[in-house]
Amino acid sequence: MMNAHVCPPASLAKNDAALWLKTLAKYRQPRIGRSAFELLVTIVPFAGFWAVAYFSLASGFWYGLIAIIPAAAFLLRLFMIQHDCGHGSFFARRGLDDWTGRAIGVLTLTPYDYWRRAHAAHHASAGNLDERGVGDITTLTISEYRSLSLTKRFGYRLYRHPLVMFGIGPAWLFLLKQRLPFGMMTGGALPWISTMATNVAIGIGAALMARAIGFLPFLLIHLPIVLLSGTAGIWLFYVQHQFEETHWSAGEDWRFPQAALHGASHYDLPLVLRWLSGNIGIHHVHHLSSRIPYYRLPEVLRDHPQLARIGRITLWESFQCVRLVLWDDRNQKLVSFRDAADAADHAA
Repeated sequence: MMNAHVCPPASLAKNDAALWLKTLAKYRQPRIGRSAFELLVTIVPFAGFWAVAYFSLASGFWYGLIAIIPAAAFLLRLFMIQHDCGHGSFFARRGLDDWTGRAIGVLTLTPYDYWRRAHAAHHASAGNLDERGVGDITTLTISEYRSLSLTKRFGYRLYRHPLVMFGIGPAWLFLLKQRLPFGMMTGGALPWISTMATNVAIGIGAALMARAIGFLPFLLIHLPIVLLSGTAGIWLFYVQHQFEETHWSAGEDWRFPQAALHGASHYDLPLVLRWLSGNIGIHHVHHLSSRIPYYRLPEVLRDHPQLARIGRITLWESFQCVRLVLWDDRNQKLVSFRDAADAADHAA
């Protein structure tokens, strides 16, 4: 049974979620030296493991390609730095954050300004049933699903299937979808400029690497790194919002503090995975105060341990979340297709 249902103490009642905004404000200031160190201890190992994979391939030692796995882990961590830059929380200097994020975006194949705008929309509307569709995973209510035609039901089931969500999904997102920022045509040209500039930079970088080491070796190394990293990233994003007792509401019932604190999980990972994922598992705190640098999120739980109990999900428990695909308005929780069908049969 997942721990996300544990009832918070009275001081953490949902109506009091807004009080935490003021409490968390003191953690928002980054430490510039620490931020630079975090960037250094991420980019250097990434480059090192990339080089090990290449020299192993060039020397015929195929077993050395195992270095692709840690390289993907450090690329994921680079994405978490890019993520903090998008929130203006890594250096807290807008220009430095933006250009750091744009440079990392060439490695992660993620146009920074395009992604930053979509992610901002996600933060502003997470858990709001009236504003779904931008920067989040499509989630239907039981009634919405039942109102669909058989063809559209099949499409939704296919979309939510693990092989599509975590197999085809990363390739579609990082290799194709993010190459053209459709859906970002309004509100200025920056997402388009950023996307095209990132595409050009990726093309130039790939051409230089292909000239230096050969196109096939470059493809055999970097493509798996990007896809493995992308799969891990999508998994983290999925689990952080698709857990049983997450929060969804509509209209005047939706409140940002409540949706942030109770609509995102505390994905309590082992220490190594926590470090490699940039503490993104402390997602409920991040949603409530996105300007807190990722390396200061553990400070929040240390000083306020009662927050650690809200929406807590362990690594083992997280695998159960894959089956949760529909929002049950009546019982206020995510359920599986089978649970929804059983409930309908029981009601009938």
